[in-house]
Amino acid sequence: MRRVVTLLLALALGLPVDTVAADRIRVVATINDHRLLVEAVGGDLVEVDVLARPVQNPDDLEVRPSHMVKVRRADLLVINGLDVDAWVEAVVVGANNPRVVPGATGRVDVSRGIPVLEVPTTKVDRSMGDVHPAGNPHYYLDPGLTPITTGNILEALARVAPQHRATFETNRQAFLTRVSASLAGWQRALERFRGAPVVVYHKEWAYLLARFDIRQVDTVEDRPGIPPSPGHLVQLIRRMRDEKIKAILVSAWNDRRTAERVAAEAGARVVLLAHGAGALKGTETYFDFFDYNVKALVQALE
Repeated sequence: MRRVVTLLLALALGLPVDTVAADRIRVVATINDHRLLVEAVGGDLVEVDVLARPVQNPDDLEVRPSHMVKVRRADLLVINGLDVDAWVEAVVVGANNPRVVPGATGRVDVSRGIPVLEVPTTKVDRSMGDVHPAGNPHYYLDPGLTPITTGNILEALARVAPQHRATFETNRQAFLTRVSASLAGWQRALERFRGAPVVVYHKEWAYLLARFDIRQVDTVEDRPGIPPSPGHLVQLIRRMRDEKIKAILVSAWNDRRTAERVAAEAGARVVLLAHGAGALKGTETYFDFFDYNVKALVQALE
């Protein structure tokens, strides 16, 4: 709708449509969650595209020529960092866009300044599974980190278009005010479950659970990204029974059948959470995304 209004105004004022489009900052984000944050800060001054679709696992994206075409035209490339979107470097090489290479003005790593969780304390090798050497990269699942992430985005946009810094700051503050109010409501909804234990299929929920003080006590996978061994599942079922753990958190790309089998044996339930905005029906906006996950957690833990 904003694009339509902008087009109509341009036509009414006799401005060339190409000129109006050219005034907008062309941004490419590696994941959809950061697209929403760029749009919140940039408003009508940005045109944002995304490389990984919401339903995809950003850890395992197949690079395509279409990705390179998008990045070739970008003024700004917004990456998640912490190795979750390391594939973007192949896209950048193929795009041949000097504006977005590492160290360039048009490059921003949104993870800068994040208090990273689950940083390995030993040397990481492939035998350990899909372990990220820099720590857990799924910080975008914590709404409490938006002051940091949107701050990084604001500075990047202001580098590209310094004349619009005031507008970016106003947009960001309005967004953060809304996030703060919503976060207070989400915390109230989950307050009575502080300290509650849950099992996760894959270690992607650490930031979300830490924000609401819910304990991640075990995983269905015994090594990240590798199917669990029968022995591990037997021990997990026994632990869940003994400690009365009633919920297993999964995302769309996890092995739901294995999780359901464990839950049935342990007397628990499987809870499908959205691994990102737009990953499940009804989670398209930033706030709908967290509304959905908080409601699912409440229903699972009651």
